[in-house]
Amino acid sequence: MPTSAPPKNRFERRRAETRQALVRAARQILAETGDTSASIQAIAERADVGFGSFYNHFESKTELFDAAVTDALEEFGQVIDERVEGIDDPAELVATGFRLTARMADSHPELMRILRDRGLSHIHSDSGLAPRALRDLEIGIASGRFTCGNATTALSALGGTLLSLVALRLDRPDLDGDEAASDLAEMVLRMLGLAADDAHEVTRRPLPDLAR
Repeated sequence: MPTSAPPKNRFERRRAETRQALVRAARQILAETGDTSASIQAIAERADVGFGSFYNHFESKTELFDAAVTDALEEFGQVIDERVEGIDDPAELVATGFRLTARMADSHPELMRILRDRGLSHIHSDSGLAPRALRDLEIGIASGRFTCGNATTALSALGGTLLSLVALRLDRPDLDGDEAASDLAEMVLRMLGLAADDAHEVTRRPLPDLAR
């Protein structure tokens, strides 16, 4: 899961561990059922923390579940970021993000279920993959690699297509996920302005290892 600066003392460490346990429990609930009506007592029991500890960290269940979604999306962004390190071509960054996301339906199913169910309202979020994708789109437009005029509008199309891919992978595990991801990434790159042959070649380049 995403990490911040390490706590400075034992009290802060235990407090951070308790908060993370609550977030982890909320993530599990979101991934398993999506039902946010679970009682605070049930959440605390799943987190293996005292009932009273909840209000030391969150004012409401809504705040906790929002934190759980943000935590999951930030982990998703970090996973992709680590795997695309060293790739300079904005088009390849977009395509690789799509293709790795499809594979994460198998390697990170909890993350992908939360992304499928909660991701639409976070397409333009300040955390997770959204700011990273916006950065790559802006670089691609500035360099002339992409011909679309507005990175924010392009992010809407990119994010919506990515969420559709996640839903497809989770709902239709019988399909070839790699092929579906490459095909969708190719369509997106053509929408962004790449020629057909160029888009096809970019989306068939070797992928970085997701397991590293």
